[in-house]
Amino acid sequence: MDLLELREQYRSGKRYKYIYFWGHIEKQPSIITKSCFSQWYPSHFEINNIYYATAEHYMMAEKARLFGDEQILSKILTANSPGLAKALGRQVKGFIPDIWDAHCLNIVINGNFAKFSQNPKLTDFILSTKQRILVEASPVDKIWGIGLSMDDPNIDNPLMWCGKNLLGFALMNVRQQLQKKL
Repeated sequence: MDLLELREQYRSGKRYKYIYFWGHIEKQPSIITKSCFSQWYPSHFEINNIYYATAEHYMMAEKARLFGDEQILSKILTANSPGLAKALGRQVKGFIPDIWDAHCLNIVINGNFAKFSQNPKLTDFILSTKQRILVEASPVDKIWGIGLSMDDPNIDNPLMWCGKNLLGFALMNVRQQLQKKL
């Protein structure tokens, strides 16, 4: 599913249940909550024997690889926070927005598949969301989120979303892949 399909279904009268998330900090670190959907959530995983501290580290590392910036790549892989990894990702040399736009969704899907499939508690949590629509309710992100906060009166209406919710749709893709593995 993508935003166009969701909006079409909404226009035709179909209604879904949503799970809104934004932020990566758990109130009780021993309990998995919807904060695990954040790219910044601390949950390490490996792809091709390379360690990633967060999905944000993976995304920014893949950005550096895509544009051949080995110097920034090595800094991203050793960054001590997802915020630093993101800042380094903004420094990737040779960045071309159209190329990034063509690859970024699959990169985020691949990173999150590794994150959720390699961490059993996260696997269980994402599968527990069943068929609900996962929505990054970030008021500041109109690409990966919906550009609305959780308390916005229009949040339940995808026709009113200001953003694309790419992270939510990527996570639903990951969930679907994990469901098929059962």
